[in-house]
Amino acid sequence: MNSTSNSVLDPVELTRALIRRPSVTPANEGAMEVLEKALIDLGFTCRRMEFSGPTGEGVDAPIINLYARRGTASPNICFAGHTDVVPTGVAEQWTTGPFEGETKDGILYGRGAVDMKGGIGAWVAALSRILSEGEVEGSLSLLITGDEEGPALHGTKRVVETLMGEGEVIDACIVGEPSSSALLGDMIKVGRRGSINSWFTVHGKQGHVAYPERAANPAPVIAELMTRLNARVLDEGYPEFPPSNLEITTIDIGNTATNIIPAVARARTNIRFNPTHAGTALAEWMTKEAGALQAETGFRIDVEHMISGEAFLTQNEAFIGGVQDAVEKAIGRRPEASTSGGTSDARFIRYMCPVLELGLVGQTMHQIDERVPEQELRDLTNIYVEVIRALFERLKA
Repeated sequence: MNSTSNSVLDPVELTRALIRRPSVTPANEGAMEVLEKALIDLGFTCRRMEFSGPTGEGVDAPIINLYARRGTASPNICFAGHTDVVPTGVAEQWTTGPFEGETKDGILYGRGAVDMKGGIGAWVAALSRILSEGEVEGSLSLLITGDEEGPALHGTKRVVETLMGEGEVIDACIVGEPSSSALLGDMIKVGRRGSINSWFTVHGKQGHVAYPERAANPAPVIAELMTRLNARVLDEGYPEFPPSNLEITTIDIGNTATNIIPAVARARTNIRFNPTHAGTALAEWMTKEAGALQAETGFRIDVEHMISGEAFLTQNEAFIGGVQDAVEKAIGRRPEASTSGGTSDARFIRYMCPVLELGLVGQTMHQIDERVPEQELRDLTNIYVEVIRALFERLKA
């Protein structure tokens, strides 16, 4: 198998081209096409995988995903990421236009520069360098979604389900999320806590505040339910993980009048949980608490849950050690293996293969003036080159 191009790509220019596509979730705006062209030129077979369905807001939206592979032999080393980005905020507050991809004083500005078009640009540039030196003994693949920053219902999750159903084998995966904390390569993410969102609605009876006997106030009931849920210590932590935590993210009544007892009160919680728990068990506990309070008070309480991911920990020492060795070889810094932070699409990929996250410094992600030093993109490319070499060597053994 021969590459159709022996040119080595510039990670800065590829990142810039991706930034200039305003792919705010769930829009694509040509971002996938930019990536596809670069990969086809490198000899990859690109497969569009489009799924649509409810986005979580009750609206159907088509999501464009991409699975690209070069080669058929094992091992298959995969890179996963996303071309979608979060909204820009007030565009006038940016130093440069959020989708202009301009460089000032060696710093590349733009939405997605860090999270995570820069990671994609660096990986593809690393692939071009590896392939310019000759063929690899195995396969290279990319799993790219347009639905990571959104509900994540029709992106990586469904691609993984489809690939597993077809018998596709991936031996190891690097997710290019901005895992570094303060310095490039100081941290990799080898696991993540799970996440469950829950919605609670207490139904009462509206009435005049001067005649409470004619009404049924749901506000004290929602307050009591949140108090009970918040009072529970979920656990004391888990090896490699901090304690699980429940946070009350909103309590809403929406009553603008001063003399009306409201008819409905709502609240929402989020739990970030370590492997001590399963999402279904936490959902059952919260539903049981609501049911008990409903029985005590006579108020109807509706409960809904959405588990966006279970907790996981990658424990493949050959894989983790190989990546740490590669980073240290490339830049002289050995990354800490961490489970800190929120969720990522690694929570879906872990069902297929060992997975970890390795990418840029995340300090400006999702902010006004998201940005990355151009040299950091080149350094990450060097890291990825060494990671690819190390993984082929380790996984062949």
